[in-house]
Amino acid sequence: MSATTAEGAKGKGRGLAGLQRFGRSLMLPIAALPAAGLLGRLGADDVLGKDGADWGKFAEVLAAAGNGLFNWLPLLFAVGIAVGFARKGDGSTGVAAVVGFVVFNSVVQVFAPINKMEGFKEGWYLQPIKWPYSVLAGVVVGLVTAVLWQKYHRIKLPPFLAFFGGRRFVPIINSLALIVLGVIFGLLFKYVDAGLHNVGEAVTGSPIVGGGIYGFLNRLLIPIGLHQLINVPVWFIFDGGDLTNFAHGVPGSGAFMTGFFPIFMFALPAAALAIWQTAHPSQKKVVGSVMVAAAFTAFLTGVTEPIEFAFMFVAWPLYLIHAVLTGISLALVNWLGIHLGFNFSGGAIDFALYAGSPAATKVWLLIPIGLAYAVIYYVLFRFVITKWNLKTPGREEQIEADLEATAAK
Repeated sequence: MSATTAEGAKGKGRGLAGLQRFGRSLMLPIAALPAAGLLGRLGADDVLGKDGADWGKFAEVLAAAGNGLFNWLPLLFAVGIAVGFARKGDGSTGVAAVVGFVVFNSVVQVFAPINKMEGFKEGWYLQPIKWPYSVLAGVVVGLVTAVLWQKYHRIKLPPFLAFFGGRRFVPIINSLALIVLGVIFGLLFKYVDAGLHNVGEAVTGSPIVGGGIYGFLNRLLIPIGLHQLINVPVWFIFDGGDLTNFAHGVPGSGAFMTGFFPIFMFALPAAALAIWQTAHPSQKKVVGSVMVAAAFTAFLTGVTEPIEFAFMFVAWPLYLIHAVLTGISLALVNWLGIHLGFNFSGGAIDFALYAGSPAATKVWLLIPIGLAYAVIYYVLFRFVITKWNLKTPGREEQIEADLEATAAK
């Protein structure tokens, strides 16, 4: 291998590692969504906030807490990405991100005053705050803060300025950098905003095709940890964000979430059953205990990684089938006009919580679709595993070799 080729491979490796680190950092702010969704949903008018209900201010408090988190989602992304992306980031990184976010958004609004904070009145928390650039602003601030923190958090200043050295210097340099970026982003806002709107229209304008492609890529990118790179634009940026729009009851939202419910609640648990049933007889008890627990977790909460990681590497053809079928599920539900969203994942908890949401439509159809998907997954997984002798849990070569050796004795 030539030096040029080796250097190129190293560069690609560093680039992928950086994208993976960025993807992981996005999980920090996203982790706040279950709390936001639960609180906001419980305080909604069709749950505890009905007129004349005995809950009174209690429902309003819940709605304020949940919707307040959604309103400040760009700030959560700024802090979460800064702390998560910066190597060995600490509390000072978060402080620098808050300072940077305030500076950046304030400067942008000098040129793009789309939000005069008129929402800050009684009941402001019930209406979404239209921050310039929305979550994109938080992403920009978070990345800039992380980079500057890594470069300057140990800086040494002259003795008479020593107090402002080290970590204390980061908010200062961050403010200066984000003033400059705020001016640039402010001047470019109308063009970038129009571009984002056009991209959002292209993505959301054809939910059948767009949803299908998104669902396929969403699953396909999980093995390398880059799925959040497409989740964040679709759920929080393009056309106001599909997840954010559904949380605020916007009709037609949920196009990039609904199709996950049949997969997470029914299809993957059926795949887990197929993996269990195709395990070697001596391993069925062990594999069964793991797969049953993973299947229940996927059904209830929508957390599917314990099942997917059981076959995504050792039986990659199954994972490609899974990605394709997920894309078809998203395309299918959009074709049928079904709309449902979530704030954590597409499990039974979110299903029960949001089935009565103002933006939800034809939710009952997800049950027969999910059951049909369960049959398809079970039959396909069982056939492919046995036909191609894939080494899913309980079918590893070492287990077979040990059994053959025992039989030979």
